[in-house]
Amino acid sequence: PDGEAWDYFPHDHARSRAYRWGEDGIAGISDNHQRICFAISMWNEQDPILKERIFGLTGPQGNHGEDPKEYYFYLDNVPSHAYMKYLYRYPQEAFPYDRLIQENQQRGYHDPEFELGDTGIFDDHRFFDVVAEYAKETDDDVLIQVSVTNHASEAKRLHLLPTLWFRNTWSWQEGSPKPWLHEVESGNGNRVVRAEHGELGERWLYCQGSEELLFTENETNVERLFGAPNPSPYVKDGINDYIVHGKTEAVNPDRQGTKVAAYYPLDLGAGETKTVRLCLSNRHPHSGQEPFGGGFEGTFQARKQEADEFYDRISPNVPEPQRTIQRRAFAGLLWTKQYYHYVVEDWLKGDPTQPKPNRHYCRNEEWMHLFNDDIISMPDKWEFPWYAAWDLAFHVVPLAKIDPDFAKRQMDRLTREWYLHPNGQMPAYEWHFSDVNPPVHAWGTWRVYQIERDFYGRADTDYLERVFQKLLLNFTWWVNRKDNNGNNVFQGGFLGLDNIGIFDRSSELPTGGYLEQSDGTSWMGMFSLNMLVMALELAKTRPAYEDIASKFFEHFLYIADAMDHMGEEDLHLWDNTDQFFYDVLYTPDEQRHYMRVRSMVGLIPLFAVELLDSETLKQFPGFKKRF
Repeated sequence: PDGEAWDYFPHDHARSRAYRWGEDGIAGISDNHQRICFAISMWNEQDPILKERIFGLTGPQGNHGEDPKEYYFYLDNVPSHAYMKYLYRYPQEAFPYDRLIQENQQRGYHDPEFELGDTGIFDDHRFFDVVAEYAKETDDDVLIQVSVTNHASEAKRLHLLPTLWFRNTWSWQEGSPKPWLHEVESGNGNRVVRAEHGELGERWLYCQGSEELLFTENETNVERLFGAPNPSPYVKDGINDYIVHGKTEAVNPDRQGTKVAAYYPLDLGAGETKTVRLCLSNRHPHSGQEPFGGGFEGTFQARKQEADEFYDRISPNVPEPQRTIQRRAFAGLLWTKQYYHYVVEDWLKGDPTQPKPNRHYCRNEEWMHLFNDDIISMPDKWEFPWYAAWDLAFHVVPLAKIDPDFAKRQMDRLTREWYLHPNGQMPAYEWHFSDVNPPVHAWGTWRVYQIERDFYGRADTDYLERVFQKLLLNFTWWVNRKDNNGNNVFQGGFLGLDNIGIFDRSSELPTGGYLEQSDGTSWMGMFSLNMLVMALELAKTRPAYEDIASKFFEHFLYIADAMDHMGEEDLHLWDNTDQFFYDVLYTPDEQRHYMRVRSMVGLIPLFAVELLDSETLKQFPGFKKRF
């Protein structure tokens, strides 16, 4: 109700409360609409809860804001996700949840953060390395291998619980169909779960050597959280209560539900590694194919070799260790793709079967059209599990090197009608879609086109034109909404300093008045040049774009001129004495003041640069004449 999202859903609720919009998990995967999910859970016999998700501090808890306090590593991935590898480092002592919060809350902005390693919990190698690997045999046949290594000098037990569940899509509206998981006989000694879903059809999870299957429901434990009786004894944290607290009644003896874990209690000697194998497949148990036969290891070896060959082609001449660093950086980008679901109208109005939301602080109510249901590249799946539009424009540049189709789809999505506001504004980020971010999407669109053309030899002018047309709407929004005085000098919020500026330029100024911004104006100069060069590229096959190129060159000249000559008083954003660009503050009494702060604001004008060669000008005599 007060807009304080950090306090609304604490970590202590996460194991017990069904998520409405999107799931989380360690080394987790899902289908493209996150209907069925798989991830790794574990317990070291010391923690008060199962380790099912990455723990971190909320914004108010951390001395530098929100911050994950775990060690996990994206080791490998390819664009098809035919091979993926992930490492989670799990302490053998009780995870210090409270200490991490308390220590960081005691520290100030100028102090370093208190990290998990600072607690001494990893001393003497007292930890497990849990490595999850995935290899696709076919699109719908995913082989899973989880290896656990005990790095301590003494024997230890780890309870490993690979977990399959359905995202809860049935509790929010009457009559929504509910999927179903249940155990079936395999006939070959493996534990097998049958998953039935109205849209996905049937899937089977094969679990080699599992001691037992633990079933519960992906439903909120309202008794624990809110003191009301549960409609069913089987709730989201039932497997946690069974393993950690020995509550045998917490899991369903009929071996059915919407959440299941394959249980592997692993006794590991000092330095020992044990491996567990599973398979998530559309292959029927009686199809005659053995999921863990010789083909299992062969598929893993083939996919690893294909991954090596793929990165050999991407970076054939990169030496070590830069080669490994680059490959893991690409893996991080690919692992950080995420299913993102947010329908503003549903979120504001609430669900028919739930209490009506009491939101005095109505976030994003001017974005009722927004309907997001896509795979999107995220800044970070823990800290920022939502897209930020200008971050995304930078993500697509390295992504274009390894997966140009996905990169193009990202730029296309941001400009589609279920994202782009009818007035032409691009959604900034979930916290406040109406915030103003740098207009770097034309730059990202053009770079993706260039990278695919130069690296793969494909010039996708259809993509370029499709996004260009929508960017025209966005450019018009900027010109009509963010130029206070109609003098081609622009204003906005997080236009280059994000939220680390000396004050928040998205808020009303404490002095009143407004800022003429060097960075906001420069970003628009860059936007104009990006549109100019894209228009010239399109004009090679679509002559009408030659006129549009002239129009954007004209825009650029007006903006460049305005940086030096604002109004009759000839006030400049460029300070000739300091040889630097500054913002200019206009107070309500029309006094003007340079904001003499040396920052990125004064460097962003250097981004507004484009090269036009003489050969290009010769191709377009009309443009050359107007130029």
